Amino acid sequence: MAGKTNKPEIVLESYEGPLDLLLQLIEKNKFNIFDIPIVEITRQYLEFIQQMDEEDIDVMSDFLVMAATLISIKAKMLLPKEEETDEEDEEDPRAELVKSLLEYKMYKYAALELKDMELDAKGAFYKGESIPKEVSSFKEEVDPAEVVGDTTLQMLNEIFQTLLRRESDRVDPVRSKFGTITRDEIRLEDRMVEIRDEVKGLRSINFKTLLSKRHDKINMIMTFLAILELMKTGVLTVRQDGMFADIIIDSLE
Repeated sequence: MAGKTNKPEIVLESYEGPLDLLLQLIEKNKFNIFDIPIVEITRQYLEFIQQMDEEDIDVMSDFLVMAATLISIKAKMLLPKEEETDEEDEEDPRAELVKSLLEYKMYKYAALELKDMELDAKGAFYKGESIPKEVSSFKEEVDPAEVVGDTTLQMLNEIFQTLLRRESDRVDPVRSKFGTITRDEIRLEDRMVEIRDEVKGLRSINFKTLLSKRHDKINMIMTFLAILELMKTGVLTVRQDGMFADIIIDSLE
């Protein structure tokens, strides 16, 4: 008579879905979640869902989808690997499953923490306000003469001046003069487009005329750089008839 094979019986108290069932199987067997023995875990998972008595077709379908996923991963891992494929570059078929399990485990433990906080909060009681309105609204009258006492206006002024000196001593004489650094919203590409539109089809444009439209320093610099870039791309030419003469711009478009 052939001997009967004794398989380890996996008993799970409760589960909330396919990922929860998988996670409990991994923890019961003390498997490494980053190196799941997919053949064994698939076998135990299929044995468990065969014993399920679930009338809800939607719930059962979720477990069957996970079973199909496990079988697919198992098939990929059993296929012979190509010799030309680098083992380090080859993606582990279990990677997506491991990622889902880790995310589920994180949210599950967070939910347990929130549940514990809720239970602790049920044991906390707060006493309502019981002070009579007459007491809470009472304000003691203050006599300015009693508060000031022997202090004179001169003494108060000396205290005030002392506080002012302390504040002025804290100010850095160099850094306090610095202004606020702001970013100018001027782009070289935008200035190139503007100049190109301004001079398109024109000749003998005075360089000073273009600069005069820009009064601040950064705009003048951007105008100068934009003209240089347009010269590089062959959109403009620049000439000067003599030393110290005006710079003349011609559009080639």
